[in-house]
Amino acid sequence: MARGFTRLLADYSCLGILEGASNRLPTSCVRPGKPNRAASGFFSSIIREPLAGEEAVLPVDDNVRHWFASPRAAVGFARHSAALPHAALGSRPNLVMPGVSATVGEQIDALRRIARDKVANRIVRVRDSGIATIIGGWPQSFTAERAVMLGFRTDPDFDAIVKAHINNERGGMFVA
Repeated sequence: MARGFTRLLADYSCLGILEGASNRLPTSCVRPGKPNRAASGFFSSIIREPLAGEEAVLPVDDNVRHWFASPRAAVGFARHSAALPHAALGSRPNLVMPGVSATVGEQIDALRRIARDKVANRIVRVRDSGIATIIGGWPQSFTAERAVMLGFRTDPDFDAIVKAHINNERGGMFVA
Protein backbone atom coordinates (compact mmCIF):
# COMPACT_ATOMS: atom_id res chain seq x y z
CA MET A 1 0.00 0.00 0.00
CA ALA A 2 2.66 2.54 1.03
CA ARG A 3 4.80 1.76 -1.99
CA GLY A 4 1.79 2.27 -4.28
CA PHE A 5 0.99 5.61 -2.65
CA THR A 6 4.54 6.93 -2.97
CA ARG A 7 4.63 5.91 -6.64
CA LEU A 8 1.24 7.51 -7.28
CA LEU A 9 2.36 10.72 -5.53
CA ALA A 10 5.54 10.85 -7.62
CA ASP A 11 3.62 10.25 -10.85
CA TYR A 12 0.88 12.81 -10.11
CA SER A 13 3.46 15.38 -9.01
CA CYS A 14 5.46 14.93 -12.24
CA LEU A 15 2.28 15.35 -14.27
CA GLY A 16 1.36 18.51 -12.35
CA ILE A 17 -1.92 16.99 -11.11
CA LEU A 18 -1.03 17.70 -7.49
CA GLU A 19 1.71 19.02 -5.29
CA GLY A 20 2.63 16.94 -2.30
CA ALA A 21 5.37 15.34 -0.31
CA SER A 22 5.62 11.96 1.35
CA ASN A 23 7.82 11.67 4.44
CA ARG A 24 9.03 8.26 5.60
CA LEU A 25 9.37 8.72 9.34
CA PRO A 26 11.62 6.95 11.83
CA THR A 27 9.91 5.19 14.73
CA SER A 28 8.53 7.84 17.07
CA CYS A 29 10.21 7.36 20.43
CA VAL A 30 9.51 8.02 23.22
CA ARG A 31 5.83 7.86 22.30
CA PRO A 32 3.52 9.36 24.94
CA GLY A 33 0.62 7.45 26.41
CA LYS A 34 0.18 3.94 27.68
CA PRO A 35 1.99 0.82 26.46
CA ASN A 36 0.31 -0.96 23.58
CA ARG A 37 0.69 -4.34 21.91
CA ALA A 38 2.52 -3.08 18.82
CA ALA A 39 5.70 -5.03 18.13
CA SER A 40 7.66 -1.75 18.33
CA GLY A 41 5.96 -0.58 21.54
CA PHE A 42 8.79 -1.72 23.79
CA PHE A 43 11.17 0.83 22.21
CA SER A 44 9.17 3.56 23.98
CA SER A 45 8.17 1.48 27.01
CA ILE A 46 11.74 0.80 28.13
CA ILE A 47 12.20 4.55 28.52
CA ARG A 48 8.71 5.83 29.40
CA GLU A 49 7.71 3.34 32.09
CA PRO A 50 10.98 3.38 34.11
CA LEU A 51 10.85 7.20 34.17
CA ALA A 52 7.30 6.90 35.58
CA GLY A 53 8.51 4.53 38.33
CA GLU A 54 7.15 1.40 36.64
CA GLU A 55 8.76 -1.75 35.27
CA ALA A 56 9.04 -2.25 31.53
CA VAL A 57 9.47 -5.54 29.70
CA LEU A 58 12.28 -5.76 27.14
CA PRO A 59 11.51 -8.64 24.73
CA VAL A 60 14.66 -8.46 22.57
CA ASP A 61 18.44 -8.50 23.00
CA ASP A 62 20.42 -5.34 23.73
CA ASN A 63 22.14 -5.50 20.33
CA VAL A 64 18.90 -4.96 18.37
CA ARG A 65 19.31 -1.75 16.34
CA HIS A 66 16.51 0.52 15.17
CA TRP A 67 15.90 4.01 13.75
CA PHE A 68 14.25 6.73 15.90
CA ALA A 69 13.10 10.33 16.12
CA SER A 70 11.36 12.08 18.99
CA PRO A 71 7.73 13.13 18.53
CA ARG A 72 9.03 16.72 18.58
CA ALA A 73 11.29 15.95 15.59
CA ALA A 74 8.39 14.30 13.74
CA VAL A 75 6.28 17.44 14.18
CA GLY A 76 9.25 19.46 12.90
CA PHE A 77 9.40 17.23 9.82
CA ALA A 78 5.72 17.92 9.06
CA ARG A 79 6.12 21.67 9.55
CA HIS A 80 9.24 21.86 7.40
CA SER A 81 7.67 19.71 4.70
CA ALA A 82 4.59 21.94 4.57
CA ALA A 83 6.75 25.06 4.17
CA LEU A 84 9.09 23.55 1.57
CA PRO A 85 8.56 24.92 -1.95
CA HIS A 86 7.31 22.11 -4.16
CA ALA A 87 9.97 22.95 -6.74
CA ALA A 88 12.67 21.96 -4.21
CA LEU A 89 11.44 18.36 -4.42
CA GLY A 90 11.66 18.21 -8.19
CA SER A 91 10.30 14.96 -9.59
CA ARG A 92 11.00 13.09 -6.34
CA PRO A 93 8.42 14.14 -3.70
CA ASN A 94 9.11 11.12 -1.49
CA LEU A 95 11.64 11.70 1.28
CA VAL A 96 13.20 9.56 3.98
CA MET A 97 13.45 11.63 7.16
CA PRO A 98 16.66 11.64 9.22
CA GLY A 99 16.74 9.76 12.48
CA VAL A 100 18.96 8.34 15.19
CA SER A 101 20.09 4.75 14.70
CA ALA A 102 20.59 3.18 18.13
CA THR A 103 20.70 -0.26 19.70
CA VAL A 104 18.46 -1.15 22.61
CA GLY A 105 21.63 -1.18 24.72
CA GLU A 106 22.38 2.38 23.60
CA GLN A 107 18.82 3.39 24.50
CA ILE A 108 19.29 1.95 27.98
CA ASP A 109 22.72 3.61 28.31
CA ALA A 110 21.09 6.98 27.51
CA LEU A 111 18.40 6.35 30.12
CA ARG A 112 21.07 5.39 32.65
CA ARG A 113 23.15 8.54 31.93
CA ILE A 114 20.15 10.81 32.37
CA ALA A 115 18.12 9.10 35.11
CA ARG A 116 20.72 6.79 36.74
CA ASP A 117 20.84 3.09 37.61
CA LYS A 118 17.72 2.87 39.77
CA VAL A 119 15.53 4.00 36.87
CA ALA A 120 17.31 1.89 34.22
CA ASN A 121 17.12 -1.16 36.50
CA ARG A 122 13.31 -1.11 36.17
CA ILE A 123 13.74 -2.77 32.76
CA VAL A 124 12.97 -6.47 33.00
CA ARG A 125 14.31 -8.74 30.28
CA VAL A 126 11.75 -11.30 29.11
CA ARG A 127 12.69 -12.48 25.63
CA ASP A 128 9.85 -12.90 23.15
CA SER A 129 11.05 -14.73 20.04
CA GLY A 130 7.98 -13.63 18.08
CA ILE A 131 8.71 -9.94 18.61
CA ALA A 132 12.43 -10.53 18.07
CA THR A 133 11.66 -12.14 14.70
CA ILE A 134 9.39 -9.28 13.62
CA ILE A 135 11.86 -6.58 14.67
CA GLY A 136 14.76 -8.50 13.12
CA GLY A 137 13.27 -7.97 9.66
CA TRP A 138 12.98 -4.18 9.98
CA PRO A 139 15.47 -1.62 8.67
CA GLN A 140 17.99 -0.52 11.28
CA SER A 141 18.93 2.80 9.76
CA PHE A 142 18.35 4.91 6.68
CA THR A 143 20.44 7.35 4.74
CA ALA A 144 18.62 10.66 4.61
CA GLU A 145 21.11 12.95 2.84
CA ARG A 146 18.50 14.40 0.52
CA ALA A 147 16.17 15.34 3.40
CA VAL A 148 19.07 16.84 5.36
CA MET A 149 20.14 18.78 2.25
CA LEU A 150 16.57 20.16 2.09
CA GLY A 151 16.84 21.35 5.71
CA PHE A 152 15.16 18.56 7.68
CA ARG A 153 16.74 18.13 11.13
CA THR A 154 16.36 15.44 13.77
CA ASP A 155 17.55 14.77 17.28
CA PRO A 156 21.36 14.73 17.62
CA ASP A 157 21.44 11.48 19.64
CA PHE A 158 19.31 9.20 21.80
CA ASP A 159 20.10 11.22 24.95
CA ALA A 160 18.25 14.14 23.33
CA ILE A 161 15.25 11.89 22.65
CA VAL A 162 15.10 10.85 26.33
CA LYS A 163 15.47 14.47 27.47
CA ALA A 164 12.74 15.59 25.05
CA HIS A 165 10.36 13.02 26.59
CA ILE A 166 11.19 14.13 30.12
CA ASN A 167 10.71 17.81 29.24
CA ASN A 168 7.67 17.51 26.94
CA GLU A 169 5.69 14.67 28.50
CA ARG A 170 6.83 14.56 32.13
CA GLY A 171 7.11 18.28 32.87
CA GLY A 172 10.85 17.95 33.39
CA MET A 173 10.40 15.36 36.17
CA PHE A 174 10.80 11.62 36.55
CA VAL A 175 10.54 9.07 39.37
CA ALA A 176 14.07 8.50 40.65
